[in-house]
Amino acid sequence: MKNPKLKIFLFFFLLCFSSIYSQYTEVINSNKPGFSESPYSVGTGVYQFESNIFFRNTSIQPTFSRPQSLGFDMLFRTSFFLEKLEINAQASYQRDKIAFKNIFTSHYYTTGLSKFTVGAKYLIFQQEYEDKSKEVRSWKRRFAFDKKRLIPSVAIYAGLNTNFVSEFYKNESISPKIGVLLQNNLSSKFNIITNIFYDQIGTEFSELSYIITGTYNFSDRWSSFLENQTVFKEYQNKINLGFGLAYLYSKDLQINSSIRLLSEGKSTGFYAGFGVSYRINKHKDAYIELDENGREITDSPVSNYNKKRKGFFSRIFGIFTKKEKKKTTRTRSRKRKN
Repeated sequence: MKNPKLKIFLFFFLLCFSSIYSQYTEVINSNKPGFSESPYSVGTGVYQFESNIFFRNTSIQPTFSRPQSLGFDMLFRTSFFLEKLEINAQASYQRDKIAFKNIFTSHYYTTGLSKFTVGAKYLIFQQEYEDKSKEVRSWKRRFAFDKKRLIPSVAIYAGLNTNFVSEFYKNESISPKIGVLLQNNLSSKFNIITNIFYDQIGTEFSELSYIITGTYNFSDRWSSFLENQTVFKEYQNKINLGFGLAYLYSKDLQINSSIRLLSEGKSTGFYAGFGVSYRINKHKDAYIELDENGREITDSPVSNYNKKRKGFFSRIFGIFTKKEKKKTTRTRSRKRKN
């Protein structure tokens, strides 16, 4: 490419393109404690782990049923090359109570890896909103509802349910999973996420489901959610209604908990979960912030915050590291002998 003007044009085009569609956020953006999934990725250079310990209990029904489960769920998320593309993997390990109810009731327990799914999502449309904080001429315009907020950001999801699970949880074969992920930011504090999934395609256990989650931020640290998930199966539908809280401990660590009411066919029960989401942040912006004189800005509120605060694990292990002692040197004055 010999034309220097063309090089400059392409440079600024790619720069603007990556900046407009950047998915990275200064604080962790976790899907937990809900079951729904945001259309946005974690951003390039971010390695995020979202864990959850759960307990599920329902009533025992005739013939065979699975009335009780205790397990651990882990979701790993990262992004390569493209900000709008996220790669993720989800695994669940649990201990289930299998009950048989006829004339008498008996049960046994099984333990193992119950789920291992790999997938990817791609943001195909990101809604932009007006910055009304700069509106000073009209009070009405400043506080008027932005109708663009009714149009959601959209992502598509494609995944694969592997058969790398314990024998009890194996299906006929590996099966695909597809979905549409929507998010409406109705205000700076309240958003609604809608997911539609078609799972285990091509098997006897194929299912169609939707999830609607409303999240409200009370402050910079605390948020809550209300969620409904409904799963349509050939022989049995499942419905759960959940509520939960999340606490932002640091910009890279979130703690959350949730409780759900379950309705699975004729069975009813509850679900409780407690989780931690943590990210390893290696993200680097594709641009350098410059001042009006064209010099790099190294002293900003965000950079100062990052310098003062270390990661969660760094603070823990920092307890066991010895602080370097400052070496002091003393100079002695020698007296001359007469």
